[in-house]
Amino acid sequence: MSFAEIERSTKIYLIPDEIADVLESDPQTIRNQAKEDPSKLGFPVIVCGRYVKIPRAGFVYFFKYGRPAP
Repeated sequence: MSFAEIERSTKIYLIPDEIADVLESDPQTIRNQAKEDPSKLGFPVIVCGRYVKIPRAGFVYFFKYGRPAP
């Protein structure tokens, strides 16, 4: 997905596959970082077992402003 598509989306949560192109990263790398030290990603993540979800609003804010949402 492109950032514009993510921004227009009505989904509440995204998955690493959907944000990987925007971050120019591999989805598995995002999953691994979310599990090892999510604070280094800069945006909120939810890890439930082997699943990683990214709140869309928090990711959009981070991508626009370069910092976590207040």
